[in-house]
Amino acid sequence: MLCDSKGVFTGFQIKYSKKSKQTLPRHLVTAGAVVTMILRHLVSIGLGPRVTSPVTRGPLVEMTRSASSDMSEFRNIFSKARHIAIITGAGVSAESGVPTFRGAAGYWRKWQSQDIATPEAFFRNPSLVWEFYHYRREVMLSKGPNAAHLAIAECEARLRKQGRSVVVITQVIDDLHRQAGSRHVLKIHVSLFETRCVSCGHVAVNQSSPICAALEGKGSPDPDTSDAKIPPEELPRCEKSDCHGLLRPNVTWFGETLDSHVLTKVETVLDTCDLCLVVGTSSIVYPAAMFAPQVASRGVPVAEFNIDTTSETTRFTYHFQGPCGATLPLALARHESEDI
Repeated sequence: MLCDSKGVFTGFQIKYSKKSKQTLPRHLVTAGAVVTMILRHLVSIGLGPRVTSPVTRGPLVEMTRSASSDMSEFRNIFSKARHIAIITGAGVSAESGVPTFRGAAGYWRKWQSQDIATPEAFFRNPSLVWEFYHYRREVMLSKGPNAAHLAIAECEARLRKQGRSVVVITQVIDDLHRQAGSRHVLKIHVSLFETRCVSCGHVAVNQSSPICAALEGKGSPDPDTSDAKIPPEELPRCEKSDCHGLLRPNVTWFGETLDSHVLTKVETVLDTCDLCLVVGTSSIVYPAAMFAPQVASRGVPVAEFNIDTTSETTRFTYHFQGPCGATLPLALARHESEDI
């Protein structure tokens, strides 16, 4: 851990042996990035050492005023913002008819996602886990972007022509932001339509329906449905001729660390944005739950768009309650001051 001359935390230093010339494993670098975010979050709520932003190099500021619902005021700030970060969660996809698997109604058969989306569940019962993800893939292939996705994509394209930037940081693993036209999307939990071999580590895009013959017609969410119990050799397998190992969905499961390269890009976006939107997320899944509070704590306006208030609402500058597909298009529409 590194501190400046005044004892202020500034980051982590990764050391390696000159003899071996090997850096720390990637998952340890990732863990360091997550710890950095956790420390910043503790400061933003009044706990832990004072932390500085590596970009602004200034002390983080705690937001104290209640969230406003003044759209006109938000639109004025939006018109002047040069670098906008938009953090999206499952609530955005839910408006396209995608199950969220959270809350009382968020069950697939008798399980919630945190029961199935783990490395332990996969190696214990890969057939069951693949049924769950096959169902989700098939659902997603039948869905399309909604008004919120389209508003974000249109805003990004429009502001790009003005020399302004919009970056989407998403917790969802679907493909709807890309389908809507968004070009700058950071997927912190990776993608439902990618696979990774558990033997050789090869990652590939896969949008096949079904992903393998044995899963065709399987994956019903009905709680009375019997598990398919597909033999491992009939589940999706690596297509590399010298491998043929078992494939898994290339998504970040509960208990796994996030990709360090993606986290580094996220940190850069959060440290340089001058406006942040939090759209359709409950703000309870870490480390993503720390992203917006981290931005708010350095005095940058944060606007929350959700059907309900969340545990973080009072710490943000704005809160616009209602379906994102109704509130976001108005918020991101062309401002009268825009030249293009």
